[in-house]
Amino acid sequence: MTTQVRLPDAEATRAWGRALAGVLKPGDLLVLTGDLGAGKTTLTQGLGEGLGVRGQVASPTFVIAREHPPLPRPDGTRGPALVHVDAYRLGSLDEIEALDLDSALDESVTVVEWGGGWVEGLSEDRLELDLQRPHGGVGADVEDAAAGERVLTVRAVGERWSGVALPDGVAGAPQDEEDA
Repeated sequence: MTTQVRLPDAEATRAWGRALAGVLKPGDLLVLTGDLGAGKTTLTQGLGEGLGVRGQVASPTFVIAREHPPLPRPDGTRGPALVHVDAYRLGSLDEIEALDLDSALDESVTVVEWGGGWVEGLSEDRLELDLQRPHGGVGADVEDAAAGERVLTVRAVGERWSGVALPDGVAGAPQDEEDA
């Protein structure tokens, strides 16, 4: 199934990530694509907040991968860790394999920015999230990274996602849904 959600700004993108965290479980793979500045890290920050992980979620561009361990919940349990990968600087499948992502995949939620075409083989079940931030805005939209609408296309792949209700868009924002 493919769904498209319009997110009016960076905070709505973060909020959608927080809402998505509520349906994630260990072993889930999220593959994020989109232009520079589209909101991939912003969405991942929302995921981190929703999962309740330790540490600031920031782009791992220069360290390639970061693991954020879960913090204890009020009831004493812990959710999954968040493994956040930025494949932008990687140039081969050998470099992806060297990260050994499959060793932690079962216990963590793994998010791979710039992962399209690289990591789909890690799991038959995944969410492919494509974020676009239409260019050509006026005024503050051009200069302010938090401003401006994002268009999120979510493609659920595999049996894991059959029947799973993914978050809707922001109240009042248009969204389209189609079967794929």
